[in-house]
Amino acid sequence: MRHHWLLLRICHWALLILVFVGTLSFFRLVDGKKKSLLPVVVTAARWERWFAHCDVMCVCLFPTDYGDRGVQSWTGPRPKPVKASDPKAHVFQPTLPPLDPEWHSVNEKRIELLTSMCRNSSINNLTHVSISKFVLDRIFVCDKHKILFCQTPKVGNTQWKKVLIVLNGKFPTVDDVPEKLVHDHSGNGLHRLSSLTPQEISHRLNTYFKFLIVRDPFERLISAFKDKFEQNPRDEPWYNEDIAPMIIGTYRKSYWDGVLTPSELHFEEFVHYLVDVGVRRRILDQLFTNRIIHWMTYTELCAPCEIQYSAVGHHETLEKDAPYILHAAGVEGLVSYPGFPPDITRYNRTKVEQYFSGISKQDIRRLFARYQSDFHLFGYPRPDFLLN
Repeated sequence: MRHHWLLLRICHWALLILVFVGTLSFFRLVDGKKKSLLPVVVTAARWERWFAHCDVMCVCLFPTDYGDRGVQSWTGPRPKPVKASDPKAHVFQPTLPPLDPEWHSVNEKRIELLTSMCRNSSINNLTHVSISKFVLDRIFVCDKHKILFCQTPKVGNTQWKKVLIVLNGKFPTVDDVPEKLVHDHSGNGLHRLSSLTPQEISHRLNTYFKFLIVRDPFERLISAFKDKFEQNPRDEPWYNEDIAPMIIGTYRKSYWDGVLTPSELHFEEFVHYLVDVGVRRRILDQLFTNRIIHWMTYTELCAPCEIQYSAVGHHETLEKDAPYILHAAGVEGLVSYPGFPPDITRYNRTKVEQYFSGISKQDIRRLFARYQSDFHLFGYPRPDFLLN
């Protein structure tokens, strides 16, 4: 009781001092020459500000919540809500594409298709994999906003990693995230699900928002081949100096005839490696280690029949999928997906036909057999223009 009386008396004297200061007269120039003593009018707004200031000051200096053990605890004064119509309100709202009201049903249909295909006994041997450490290594964790993102290379993963880095609070916007940092998995602050305990993993898989991005499987293979063996924009020498020579040495016929001339890896040889079901490819995959993730199936990478994903984005419709995923995850006001040219996500049939023009029908059918789970699970049409 004594503390409460002391608090009231101090607030009372603080208020009197503020009123006295506010009613002092100040010199003001009149017409730029004369000085006159003008009383300060104490308006209702000024009184409101004084009372608010006194209230804040008293709460800050003398908290009244002591807790169970007499320890002072303070959460600070609650900020007043800012009306969106207030022209003086400076609220950060990133510019986002308008959210398509029908896109929720699009995602629901994708999840329904994924669920039904996973239950299809005729393709169970293709769609089901165990949730191994390899799969958990592919899933990035944002504990701050309870989000899990499964990495499927060659579908715009770099941009999604930037989004997660911003959500983790490391940078204010995606434009501020350095490109090199995104791929520095030891320094970008993105934790993998495999780094947690089994109990922590189970909790996140059961409660967090989970999503992945997919793309037409054959176009993704072409993108991987171009990026790693033709262009190599990140200057990753091991693809052309280690992996390509091993594939050439294993599948190029002229290599064993002694007439091999130095040249780059051909797409046909890359396909020969991918469709090989024998021991040679398994040996190569072990030698290539985790670098094979760029051409592994979505099933092998993310176990979509074992993990119940909340959303599935398609690279071909990323302009609508990206804002929907951010909205569904509850972070649309905190970050925006980086801008990109619209044609970069468009399916390019001409490019697919060009790359597969030198591939035999038998190898194309074998390739489809390996990746048919990706076609079936995510609703991509069978490429009959290549198979027939």
